[in-house]
Amino acid sequence: MGYRLDEIDRRIIYYLMRNARDTSAPQIASEVNVSSGTIRNRIQQLEDHGILTGFHANVDFERVDGRLTNQFTCTAPVPNRETLAQRILEIPGVVNVRELMTGRGNIQVKAVGKDTSDLSRIARELSNRGLEIEGEDLIQNERFQPYHPFGPDKEGSHISMTDFVSLSGEADVAELAISEDSPIADKTLKEAGAEGLIGDDILVIAIERDDSMLTPRGDTRIRPDDVVTVFSREGVSDDALEGFSGTATV
Repeated sequence: MGYRLDEIDRRIIYYLMRNARDTSAPQIASEVNVSSGTIRNRIQQLEDHGILTGFHANVDFERVDGRLTNQFTCTAPVPNRETLAQRILEIPGVVNVRELMTGRGNIQVKAVGKDTSDLSRIARELSNRGLEIEGEDLIQNERFQPYHPFGPDKEGSHISMTDFVSLSGEADVAELAISEDSPIADKTLKEAGAEGLIGDDILVIAIERDDSMLTPRGDTRIRPDDVVTVFSREGVSDDALEGFSGTATV
């Protein structure tokens, strides 16, 4: 089963795509109402599941002694495509290899050369490794932006509900980030139940705190920046969540 992204994970991906160098765990944490430790743990989980595969610098090589950046469109035999793509990375000057799900032109190679002679050397090495070069073009500019569906509706907006799953029948599971002004913050589950902050149909099933997943008990105290998962057989309504976050809006 694949890793399920919640709103916390999506915001992490968005901000790392936007500017990984200047984005810190505390910055993301302040927006999604969790701790910096939770953000760092989520980043590690995203890496462990192969979702985050690296943090790469975008370099304008034309400003580095006028170097040339070229894209080669190549064809590799489909059975050997993955192996050849890995071998291509061994060629000096190759900085990116993209495999495409197509017949012809199924390998795109981005390479940097000192001059046209250097690019010709790279082309020969590609051919020597069994690739058929279909075409090549100098890259003038590249522009990048984050994946906006993972970003906030408006800059600086905060989230309370981070995930929601409808199960069979009317049952629901909701995941909520606890802020400092949440009514349930700094109360034990027993105290919250006595004060009516947790309805009879709501069951707290998990609490994520930094890099730990806690098993809730009556004396477990909910802290600001916790991520609390609740379950209800009768469905999770906005009213039922007011004690956790005051709002159920993402």
